[in-house]
Amino acid sequence: MKKKPTPEPVAQEFATPGLLRRFAAMVYDSLLLMAVSILYGAIATGINIAIKGIPAPGERVTWGAFGIVVFIGWILTLGFFFCYFWKNSGQTLGMKTWRMKMYDANSMQTPGYSQCVIRCVCAPFSMLLLGIGYWVMYLNPERQTLHDKLSKTRILLLAKDKK
Repeated sequence: MKKKPTPEPVAQEFATPGLLRRFAAMVYDSLLLMAVSILYGAIATGINIAIKGIPAPGERVTWGAFGIVVFIGWILTLGFFFCYFWKNSGQTLGMKTWRMKMYDANSMQTPGYSQCVIRCVCAPFSMLLLGIGYWVMYLNPERQTLHDKLSKTRILLLAKDKK
């Protein structure tokens, strides 16, 4: 008896989210980033006061040469926020709310740390010039933004839960 050839799997089509959905998720995430920034600022200020002492009444906390270190630490904290969530689940809270998930464009698995870091570095540049890096998704047949392409990631729209 001859074995029937197994048919090749058909590539499944996935929907990609549009710009409005992506920007809505960014608004959600920006609220979280504000809270993370306030917490970071409180910790940094607490450390500054522990080292330099409480400023005189009516005076501001001064940072001196450590101001740049505090700023770089803040930027790294925000980057860590995104990398942590993208690596562990492929979603930030904003992306989860708007049913989007990030995948490695080649393996369709959650992205690696290097992809997350590349995406964090490149995404702000996509916002420059009225978000041109986002608008290029409409010129790309795979509907990837500039930072999707550079980081070799893909954002897909998840199906609604049927309850």
